[in-house]
Amino acid sequence: MNYRNKTVVASVAGLTLEGMDIMFISFAMSMIIAEFHIDLATGGFISSLTNIGMLVGGILFGILADKFGRVRIFTYTIFLFAIGTALTGFATNIEQVYVFRFIAGLGAGGEYGIGMALVAEAWPKNKQGRASSYVSIGAQFGVILAALLSALILPSLGWRGLFFVGVIPVIFAFIVRKNLNESPEWIAANKEKKNLAKKEKGKLIQLFNSPRTAMTTISLAIMATVQIAGYNGLMIWLPSMLQKSQGLSVSSSALWTISTAVGMIIGMLTFGQFMDRFGAKWSFGIFLLASASAVFLYSFAQGSAGVLIGGAVVGFFSNGMFAGYGALISSYYSVHIRSTATNTIFNFGRAVGGLSPILVGFILQNYDMKMAMTYLAVLYCISFIVMLNLKQKKSVA
Repeated sequence: MNYRNKTVVASVAGLTLEGMDIMFISFAMSMIIAEFHIDLATGGFISSLTNIGMLVGGILFGILADKFGRVRIFTYTIFLFAIGTALTGFATNIEQVYVFRFIAGLGAGGEYGIGMALVAEAWPKNKQGRASSYVSIGAQFGVILAALLSALILPSLGWRGLFFVGVIPVIFAFIVRKNLNESPEWIAANKEKKNLAKKEKGKLIQLFNSPRTAMTTISLAIMATVQIAGYNGLMIWLPSMLQKSQGLSVSSSALWTISTAVGMIIGMLTFGQFMDRFGAKWSFGIFLLASASAVFLYSFAQGSAGVLIGGAVVGFFSNGMFAGYGALISSYYSVHIRSTATNTIFNFGRAVGGLSPILVGFILQNYDMKMAMTYLAVLYCISFIVMLNLKQKKSVA
């Protein structure tokens, strides 16, 4: 297997395990709420705190990966979110759940951007869209894996048994460390004397070192925030919404989750091809407007067929765009700050967009599903407007 393919396989597997971990909360949420006697908004804060951990971990491990190398730090992040996930199963109160999910978030936040940087540095620019899409579908494999494991484990072992599965990524970390070499582009850049001084400067400052760069960073952060807010709003609460509004059982909502995830995978693969062929602006523009429409119309879906097919269509557009963010963000920043930029921007989106479950929980308690879906549709329209003002990317080394 050549180096390009190795970077994709490692990054896909890492994101699969991360996606599985995140979705465990969705399937275990009702049991956690019942055991600790908390309300919906307090339950939503579990995911939000995980995303705050992702922001902190993204910044920290992004800087470390730019300084000490992608692969070494990549394996450390996997260890950390595996430990945090397994410890969650031992929590005896909601405060401990918060702490352990924050630890898991630290590792997961670092893993995403480093994996995307590895892929961006291994693949030519005219194929980075599809390479990014290959990596991004790992999260949806994780969703499907979480749905299957939840159906098998929750009825017999409860929510704690589900989180004990989180120790598995430790094995994967050993495999990656043994079989994946460091990024040649990072090694070359690290050896250049003229870049050494630049490398030692504060990386976060470099994301705002000119008005144009600052505006690009802010715009990408807003787009990432909407992406995560939309995803969390759909995947964290929709299974519960559908159980209530459509009378779906836990197994039926798992089927919905798998159907939606399949739609997301097809959407991501399609988006990667679109991005390489038509460019970022056309691709994001089409998918953002289609997402706003699909999400709003989905609130009117009726019957099993409508729910399943509609979920796949919503997943196709709303999360198809996830495939493009790694390539999009990486294209604006040089190798010396690429991991920092990707991790910081996307995990800022995770932290702020991660507050969406709290707001959606509040909307559901006080209004209805149509109002919640309208909120998500408006978010996609905001992202579309921001995307139109994003300056044409420059070629970076």
